[in-house]
Amino acid sequence: MSRVGRGVDGGAGAPPADGVRPAAELAELLAAMVREETVAPEVGTDGDVVDDAAADAADAPFRRLHALLRRHYPAVFATADVDAVGRNGLLLRLPGDPGRAEDENGAENAARAAAGGVTVLGPCVLMAHQDVVPAPGADEDWAGAGWTHPPFAGVVAPGPDGELTVHGRGTLDDKGALLVLLEVVESLLVSGWRPVNDLHLLLGADEERTGTCAQAAAHLLRERGVSPAFVLDEGGAVAVDAFPGVREPLAVVGVAEKGLTTLEVSVEADPRRAGHASTPPRRSATAALGRAVAALERHPHPAVVDDVTVSLLESLAPHLSGPLAAVAGRAGSLRGVLARLLPRLGGEMAALVRTTTTATQLVGSAAPNVIAARAVAVVNMRVATSSTVARATAHVDRVVQLAVHGRRRRAGDGLTARVRVVAASEPSPPAPMDAGWDRIVRAVESSYPDAVAVPYTMLAASDSRFLVPISERVYRFAPLRMTARQRAGIHGVDENVGAEALVRGVRFYRALLAP
Repeated sequence: MSRVGRGVDGGAGAPPADGVRPAAELAELLAAMVREETVAPEVGTDGDVVDDAAADAADAPFRRLHALLRRHYPAVFATADVDAVGRNGLLLRLPGDPGRAEDENGAENAARAAAGGVTVLGPCVLMAHQDVVPAPGADEDWAGAGWTHPPFAGVVAPGPDGELTVHGRGTLDDKGALLVLLEVVESLLVSGWRPVNDLHLLLGADEERTGTCAQAAAHLLRERGVSPAFVLDEGGAVAVDAFPGVREPLAVVGVAEKGLTTLEVSVEADPRRAGHASTPPRRSATAALGRAVAALERHPHPAVVDDVTVSLLESLAPHLSGPLAAVAGRAGSLRGVLARLLPRLGGEMAALVRTTTTATQLVGSAAPNVIAARAVAVVNMRVATSSTVARATAHVDRVVQLAVHGRRRRAGDGLTARVRVVAASEPSPPAPMDAGWDRIVRAVESSYPDAVAVPYTMLAASDSRFLVPISERVYRFAPLRMTARQRAGIHGVDENVGAEALVRGVRFYRALLAP
């Protein structure tokens, strides 16, 4: 970890002091960020880069992005202490005013204590990541891959609904959030604002890989004795058509996060069962692995409606009608019924209430005419907050062993099945819905007055999971409006964001930092 230092390498293009740059200008600036193909280097299971030369080449777009950020946000980089964290990650600390902090925190604490509440005044961490996932067809036939515009061209053009839109990889995940965050901090600093308490900006550069930048930042903060009173990272969004029967946009805020585990499921056969494909055995490792993978789909983890999902449904109840409203309003007393009902409403609802497993990679023999002695499936497992990595892995092992060997294990069947944990992180505990939650809700009301703020458990993994050990108030929300089609573009094709959503995102962060 090295000290980058304080300073500015340019100065043009800062946002206006009132904090809201015109939508077209925001769109063009985001487009410039999209043109930097910031895909983090591929790493192995040991955490080391797979190809040093390719990794060095991958650093260049990050360096160009850093230069762009310094040019457009000079006050941020002039004011902040900047640390390099991990490979290309940045941790910026904007120092608070100790005297003001003592006075204002004390007054706020006293007021909240008198009202029976708690405060979240103290150091805060706001997060966004610079890296993006690769784009199918980026190098060759982008149109054939399904893109309307080249994924890294940074095209600004009308979207499907006619709105001015920025097209390209990373517009939603997560450069749009990075842009609006820095826009607000820059404009506030230019206007003379300073944070009362230390404000840390964590800009990870490998969130889509392993999150080592965020891990390094969390370690550094812990070393410095920083216990953030409030953390906000990507996660939910202002989602349109997100829940059946709800007409209003939902500002879906992650107050918890499912655990992320990579499993290796392998089946090994007696060497005599491998060999030339012209004489296949009756029971091969590959066929047994196929049965195991299929069995994992047929025998999902048990569904459990946890407290966060109850809060989600109860928050939605006033915006529903008919029997669904009645059921949602009584979610706390109908957990068993909902555990059976919600998985039938589709994949997203099922993922809310249970641990999910899906095979993502398969490996067999090295040649088309060779029977594999060992077949392997990599399984991605998202662990529900009601479970643990150990409990969920035990379920997978039971299903796999039964699929491979049957209820009565055949003596001498020549097959050995194993389930190995390659990497794992436990689900996060729910953040309290107290002053930290209220802070987000007020900012949503200011920037998206037509939206309804609701809590949920984030189904994917974010860098924020590494800050959970040092902060109890970790929330996950990107203040960008997303349609169902746009949400499908995240990690897919035709990722894009509307320019008006960027303006609203700026208003959100301004309300969050300087209400």
